[in-house]
Amino acid sequence: MRIGMFTDSYFPQVSGVSTSIRTLKEELEAEGHEVIIFTTTDPKADEDEKNIIRLTSIPFLSFKDRRIAVKGMNKALKEAKKQKIDIVHTHTEFSLGLTGKFVGYMLQIPTVHTYHTMYEKYLHYIANGRVVKPKAVKIASRYFCNRTMGIIAPSQQMKEKLASYNIYKEIRVIPTGVQIPDRIDGIKAKKREELGISDSELVLLSLSRLSSEKNLDKLVHAFPEVVEAYPSAKLIFVGDGPMRHELETLVSEMGLAGNVIFVGEVRNEDVSEYYQMADIYINASDSETQGLTYLESIVNGCPVIAKRNDYLSGLIKEDSLGMLFDEDGKIGKTIIAYADFYHSSDVATNQEVWDGLMQEISSKTFAEAVLSYYQTSIDIYESQPREEVKLRVNLLEKIKR
Repeated sequence: MRIGMFTDSYFPQVSGVSTSIRTLKEELEAEGHEVIIFTTTDPKADEDEKNIIRLTSIPFLSFKDRRIAVKGMNKALKEAKKQKIDIVHTHTEFSLGLTGKFVGYMLQIPTVHTYHTMYEKYLHYIANGRVVKPKAVKIASRYFCNRTMGIIAPSQQMKEKLASYNIYKEIRVIPTGVQIPDRIDGIKAKKREELGISDSELVLLSLSRLSSEKNLDKLVHAFPEVVEAYPSAKLIFVGDGPMRHELETLVSEMGLAGNVIFVGEVRNEDVSEYYQMADIYINASDSETQGLTYLESIVNGCPVIAKRNDYLSGLIKEDSLGMLFDEDGKIGKTIIAYADFYHSSDVATNQEVWDGLMQEISSKTFAEAVLSYYQTSIDIYESQPREEVKLRVNLLEKIKR
């Protein structure tokens, strides 16, 4: 099968969406399928990437480390036709998403869509939330999604949100999977030595974009309580973003500079080193829709402390996987409780639970589920009448002329 994926966000832009798409691409290619990525230009991109079609773009408003295409529909159509793609898979509701819909319409092939982002949590990036309101998100999402063959939701939480938008097309929950990494011999001691941390110190890891919707300030505010119980504890922030300066200032004002380390952005292929170096991964966000960092942490053997939701309640099934908190005011107490348990107990893993979880969250399982959805969508699409074929062909001929 030849799949055209359309996304405004792809590497070198680091995000959960980029990681999800690349994971899917690599797994599908490993099974012999062809994947062509249609995405935005980026000053840091390798222009010689195979099967990556980049369309002219500009930074997206105040969200300047993300981009939006400003032209290139005809280029995308020409390349898609040349590549003879069988299905369009859109990963954005913006410029490349609309381009993907156009390509699917013109080539008379089905379009499926993955709805990645809980946009209500990101409206502050557009004129500080004064212009685009949640109602507008609902209307735009309903319009976009109801004009596809079907929608992939990465979690049940996202499916329920989309259902509340009155989207009537099928919404299938397919959680994004992760690759199961190898354990890196000696990496804990090596990485801690690089960061100036001893083997005996409690290390908490936060790995994400440094932005307000991640609630990273709440981790900093909770940390003095942890330091009181574990004076040499370290909080490691891996990632970069618009909130970094604000967080660094907060850390300084709270007298935590000796306990908090900002690593900055790291290569995607190096994140396993940080998970395997840390004792506990912590996350206070309530905007996550894919849970990739939770999964990455678990498969690297690093237990998770995070804010409870339905997805995580179903994931953290035993003590070796971590602990959840319900209220932000309990972050510190939850970290201390789990650290006490972690240090005083031989945390045993139920092998049967572990093996089942690894199968459930693997990137291979993810790709197989998406591929099945592609085939179902193609079969349904091809069984439908083609009343508009002549109109589409005529329009295509006009564009070519």
